[in-house]
Amino acid sequence: MMQSLLPAVYPILQGNFALSFAQVGILTLVYQLTASIIQPFFGAYTDRHPLPYSLPIGMASSMLGLLTLAYAPSYAVLLAGAVLLGVGSSIFHPETSRIARLASGGSHGLAQSIFQVGGNFGSAVGPLAAAFIVLPRGQQGLAWFALVALAGMIILGALGRWYQVNHHARRPTETAPVRHASLSRGKVVLAMSVLIALLFSKYIYTAAFTSYYIFFLIEKFGIETRQAQLCQFVFFGAVAAGTLAGGPIGDRIGLKPVIWVSILGVLPFSLILPHVGLTATILLSGIIGFTIASAFPAIVVYGQDLMPGRVGMVSGLFFGFIFGIGGIGAAMLGGLADWKGIAFVFNLCSVLPAIGILAALLPDTRQRHG
Repeated sequence: MMQSLLPAVYPILQGNFALSFAQVGILTLVYQLTASIIQPFFGAYTDRHPLPYSLPIGMASSMLGLLTLAYAPSYAVLLAGAVLLGVGSSIFHPETSRIARLASGGSHGLAQSIFQVGGNFGSAVGPLAAAFIVLPRGQQGLAWFALVALAGMIILGALGRWYQVNHHARRPTETAPVRHASLSRGKVVLAMSVLIALLFSKYIYTAAFTSYYIFFLIEKFGIETRQAQLCQFVFFGAVAAGTLAGGPIGDRIGLKPVIWVSILGVLPFSLILPHVGLTATILLSGIIGFTIASAFPAIVVYGQDLMPGRVGMVSGLFFGFIFGIGGIGAAMLGGLADWKGIAFVFNLCSVLPAIGILAALLPDTRQRHG
């Protein structure tokens, strides 16, 4: 929720600081690149040296980021707040993804979905929080959410204690092979490369919704900011539902089919969305959000199965990559929006799910969990 507040309040920040679309994109880029660069290295380090109590420290960084954004007097200080949010995210995701796998009881897809749907639910709540709490109070209304971060620090401190008592003595690298037993190093590298390409497709397309969907709705249909935020809630809510569904389905029918359908299956809907009315746009955004979101839990678990001794590194790589590519995509799309307009951006991005055809190259790991 704290992370989604940043894009949700972009219209407020744009008005307060007279930001161009390119500056909005750069703000997203700074936040997401910070998380992207640090996460894989932090995950690789904690594969060998678990740091259970790093979790509340990461949440504290997010809290400071929100407070900085709330009271920022200039665009430069907004960028500093975005950096602090990124640092908090980079510490949080690798360790919590590992904890979700440890607590899964073998149902890795289900556990990963439950873990990720918390984030997606928070992303869905972000626009509502912005509409009903931040918008009436202005930029400084963000400071109220520092209380949420404080509660998160307390919860994560208790979770860190559970992790230390139950799992700290057993390092993953001592109990699991580095790669999948039945696949060669070359096949593992190919599979990881395909997964990265699929994440590229998914998160560049998602970046259009995250950063510019509100502006698209306002420009095309002439609705008010609050109405547009509520429409964005539909998309984020569908993403949360799709995330929850993706992991358990992967546990039952296999990870590869879920990855294949959830990326390529979006293509017909993405191609239609820029050309329909408001009601159909909202409906299609829900279908797209649900379908495409089901891929990520399956992709994370598939990658962890490929390299079971590098769970933190794989989680950090994937989470870091999606933040990085999402940030780069947001900055590029912002520049395109300034040049060609928001409608052009959504037309261009509509073809990205076609990259899902690459899922055919993924080896069948024959994994069935639970």
